Amino acid sequence: MAVAAAATRIGHEDRLNVVDHLEELRGRLIISLAALAVAFGFCMWQNHALLQIINKPLAHQTQKQVRAGNGPLGATYTVQQSARSVATQLQLVVGALDRPGSGVSAQTRASLQGVSPQLHKAIKGLSRPPEGNKPVTLGIGEPFTTTIGIALIFAFILALPIILYELYGFLLPAFSPEQQRLATPLMLAIPFLFVLGVTFGYFVVLPSALRFFQNFNSNEFNVLVQANQYYHFAAVTLLAMGLVFQVPVGILAATRAGVVTPKQLRHNRRYAILACGAVAAFLPGDAITLVLETVPLYLLFELSVLLATVMERREKRHGGEAAPL
Repeated sequence: MAVAAAATRIGHEDRLNVVDHLEELRGRLIISLAALAVAFGFCMWQNHALLQIINKPLAHQTQKQVRAGNGPLGATYTVQQSARSVATQLQLVVGALDRPGSGVSAQTRASLQGVSPQLHKAIKGLSRPPEGNKPVTLGIGEPFTTTIGIALIFAFILALPIILYELYGFLLPAFSPEQQRLATPLMLAIPFLFVLGVTFGYFVVLPSALRFFQNFNSNEFNVLVQANQYYHFAAVTLLAMGLVFQVPVGILAATRAGVVTPKQLRHNRRYAILACGAVAAFLPGDAITLVLETVPLYLLFELSVLLATVMERREKRHGGEAAPL
């Protein structure tokens, strides 16, 4: 009943009492929770793939630290490479002695034939990539609870379009038809911009943050990354970038509501550049990362101003002003 009520389109002219509003809200919450549950089940089914995705930026940076010989894992890898070098040289010596005409006795050559395969197997094992590409866990139940947490975060991201659609459907009747026409493009842009922000955070911000933090005074510490803290940090970073990329929606909403005009925004571009730089400086990283993070944020601002200008000119051509949101 509640789900059927939520699926029914309610018009601006319809008059509902408090019970009807609560019934509709209940139905939309059920649909949102059902979408979240389905997404959570899918993420738990694919939890290994999700963990590999979220571990990839950490693995790339951690292996660089290990190859440089930093920390206990780096020291172990250095010993491993030294043992591999010794085994390789010993294999050359055994091969030289095992050749005909080497001057060694037949009995010695027979014994060396069993040594060469063992050396080959040892060299192959010592040639493996460095370990340490996964975060560590310190508690018995931490692998389970961490997996649940990661699956829930990814499930929320996957179910976000449906959740936002239900929220939009609940609030939509409060707007007039003209306001609905203006608000619909903004609401539809929110999930797209959120996914774009999360993608930007994963490929640009998160690797830069890991490079900054893991290289900071790395010679003074034995760095082992704990899984719970790393996943919390990664989740906060990605969600924050998803929210930062909502700037165009906020700017367009402000211009449509008459709080600010596109002309004022164009006139104050220098302040927008400073604001974008301040946001990028707040995020960890080096000077190159600062530029890489500032440019997309400023491009989002320019795109917002352009869209606001186009919408303003279109309203003027039609001889009317936009209704406030």
